[in-house]
Amino acid sequence: MKTALFSHDDCELHDMGCGHPESPARLTAIKNKLQDTRLMQQLDYIRAEEVQRAHVEKVHPGTYIDQLDLMVPEKGRIMADPDTAMMKHSMRAAKLAAGAAVQAVDVVMSGQYDTAFCATRPPGHHAERNKTMGFCFYNNVAIAARHAMDLHGLERVAIIDFDVHQGNGTIDIFQNDPRVMVCSSFQHPHYPNSHYTLLPDNIVNTPMDAYSKGIVFRNKTEKDWLNRLQNHKPQLILISAGFDAHKDDPMADIELQESDYRWVTEMIMDVAKYYADNRVVSVLEGGYNLQALAASVESHLEVLSGC
Repeated sequence: MKTALFSHDDCELHDMGCGHPESPARLTAIKNKLQDTRLMQQLDYIRAEEVQRAHVEKVHPGTYIDQLDLMVPEKGRIMADPDTAMMKHSMRAAKLAAGAAVQAVDVVMSGQYDTAFCATRPPGHHAERNKTMGFCFYNNVAIAARHAMDLHGLERVAIIDFDVHQGNGTIDIFQNDPRVMVCSSFQHPHYPNSHYTLLPDNIVNTPMDAYSKGIVFRNKTEKDWLNRLQNHKPQLILISAGFDAHKDDPMADIELQESDYRWVTEMIMDVAKYYADNRVVSVLEGGYNLQALAASVESHLEVLSGC
């Protein structure tokens, strides 16, 4: 199984300040881990390119895009929202992260690769149509999903979000689009505390109590997601791959381990095998303990690549 790895060194230039958990060191830790384990040799590295504005406009209004570009400071940092700092390299990184997701869809849909992983930042799944949130500027996975439908003509796409925080932005964007099934597992109550009631059939929320262990995650996601995904029959599966539900992560209180990320990736790959011709694109979201993040990504990629 051929797997593409998308990244770009400029994604590490976006720096929200000393001590901020969403740091450039996250990508460094992932790359070092892949090199140390020689998994990098099993992947085809592709340099990310900036997203085209037309792709972003499928998800975010032009006024929102313009506002972000106008906010970029020449020096220092400003706060785009209470959690998300912006500096001069931030939007370059955001455009590369969204561009990587679009490129990944293209290479998978063309048949060049079965699967792809985007080791990029900033993350995207909290960004709503008109709102930055939770370290996110553009909703990368939503841009990729809309591109898959608009350019490649797909009628059914699934987005699987196993970050410890709910993918509120992705739900905000697709809650009125039955072509896209969004499955999101998350600690509850916890940030962002939204978009979890009175939702349409294409949105599948899987809230978990604090200190839930892997067996709870496995049972709940299989029960909530599997039949719904089988009924939806997605032609492409996109993953918002957040690894901050790990037991060692400082951002929340779910107690997953690398084996749980391996398990959920295997479940997703099984669905993709039957309905999506093995097509899976995974996009990095959260994960803030560097050692746990790197080890979890390794497990995730071993399954994606069939290693």
